[in-house]
Amino acid sequence: MTLRHPIRLPGITELPPSGAGMRIGLFGGSFNPIHEGHRLVIEETMRRLELDAVWVLVTPGNPLKNHNDLAPLADRVLAARALLDNPRVRVTGFEAAQGFTYSWQTIRYLTGAMPDRRFVWIMGADNLVDFNRWERWRDIAAMVPLAIYVRPGSSRRAPVSMAATALARWRIDEEDAPILAGLAPPAWVYLHGRQSPLSSSAIRARRQPVKPK
Repeated sequence: MTLRHPIRLPGITELPPSGAGMRIGLFGGSFNPIHEGHRLVIEETMRRLELDAVWVLVTPGNPLKNHNDLAPLADRVLAARALLDNPRVRVTGFEAAQGFTYSWQTIRYLTGAMPDRRFVWIMGADNLVDFNRWERWRDIAAMVPLAIYVRPGSSRRAPVSMAATALARWRIDEEDAPILAGLAPPAWVYLHGRQSPLSSSAIRARRQPVKPK
C-alpha cells in the first residue's frame, strides 16, 4: 500500500459530519482549480441520484497527473468552498490527513468506518475512459456504486471504454438513478445532461504568462 506522509490542517482535513443512513456522493479530484463544470456535475448528480449530501474530496495530488503547477491543498479547498455554496455540499482535504494516495484507499476507509452510510462514487465520463488505469479500479467498483456524468469529448468513448465494457452487466438504466445509492456494488449508471466545456487544465493554461519571443 502506498501512503503519503499525513498532513493535518485544522479546518481543512477533517471529515464532514454525517448520520446513519445518509446517501452521500463522493466527488474526488485535484480541483486545480475548481470551476463551474465541477459544480454542474455535483448539482446534477445530487439531484438525480437523490443524495442527501456530496463530499468533495480535494486530493493532495492525482497519481496520474503532473504536480508541477499544483496549488497548495488549503488554497484549493478554500476556493472550492467559496464556489460551492450549497449547504449539502461539503469540501474536505481529509485524504491528506490519512496519507492516502489512491481513491481505493479512501473508499475502503470510508465504507469500513461508516458502513451505515450509502456512499456513491461520482466521476466525469472523461475519467471512465481511463478508469482501467486507476490503481485497483476493479476493487473500487466492488466497494461502492458509481455514477458517471457525461463530459464533452468523452460521450462516445466512455460507454465503450475498457472499464465500461468490463462492468457492462452491472450498468443500470438512467431512469433508475434514484435507486443507485441503495444498490449493492458493483452497480453504476451513466448520466446524460447539461455539460460545461470548462476544464481545469485549460484554465491553468490561460493563466500562464505569455513568454516573450
